[in-house]
Amino acid sequence: MSVFQTMLNLQLSLFAIMLIGFFCRRNLIDEKTRGVLSDLLINIILPCNILGSFRMEVTDELLRSAGMVFALYMGVQVFSYLLSRVAYLKVPMDKQVILRHGTITSNAGFLGNPITYGVFGAEGLLYASIALIPVRIFLWSAGLSLYTKTDSKSVIKNLMTHPCVVSVFVGFALMFLPFELPVFVTNTIDYVGGCTTAVSMMVIGAILADIKLDNIPKGLLAYYSFIRLIFIPACVFIVLNLFHVQPLLTGVCTLLSGMPAASMTAILAAKYKGNYEFGSQVVFVSTVLSVVTIPLMTLFF
Repeated sequence: MSVFQTMLNLQLSLFAIMLIGFFCRRNLIDEKTRGVLSDLLINIILPCNILGSFRMEVTDELLRSAGMVFALYMGVQVFSYLLSRVAYLKVPMDKQVILRHGTITSNAGFLGNPITYGVFGAEGLLYASIALIPVRIFLWSAGLSLYTKTDSKSVIKNLMTHPCVVSVFVGFALMFLPFELPVFVTNTIDYVGGCTTAVSMMVIGAILADIKLDNIPKGLLAYYSFIRLIFIPACVFIVLNLFHVQPLLTGVCTLLSGMPAASMTAILAAKYKGNYEFGSQVVFVSTVLSVVTIPLMTLFF
């Protein structure tokens, strides 16, 4: 089966699970339950998923590739930040803030991890986990500063105490242990981490169920979705190929850079009294369109 067929089937499965969360929002998943599921996902399930991806033989090549992924994706984030400053100059400020945040930070954590694992396996997930460190750096610095003032101390604290970032450092430490962990421990990590895809998609579906679709600015959202889902990953793919970066790293970075707007775009807008309705529309439209763009992206890997 080709990568495209694999990705298409995976995206359809993810969309189906998302629909389950969408319909469960009416009777089973209220706002409080959704918050609990989100906390469970971020604090327990995703970290276990990341830890499981680090169980592989340590080689010099693996360490070099890990460092390269971090550097490459830091470059992707800088590019996204600079692009966000010039792409929406004619947009009213309340919507410009939303679009800039959605350009700087994507849903690479919730959506990117399961998709990367489905396409590239455990090694791809390992590199994706490292690439997400720059994503979270920009989320808690440049992204958050769009809604409120930030300082370096709070940025570092938020980053270094984030469970997914901690799990990356723990995972690296486990790779160098002179012994293997007990089987029941690794099985537990695998069982819990295996819930990542289902829980993350149901949470996204429950979030999308609350979005109002009245008066969607179709032209503006089409423009944003083109930038987020097509232009940025196309630039990443072209540049990395020009520099002959190995195919796996190119694929992981390109795939992550083409994820839709982060759900945090709407969540932060609501928290800091921004245009939450427009933020929700940005998340909804880009997520739905990504069902088409992400499988098409894999045709180039």
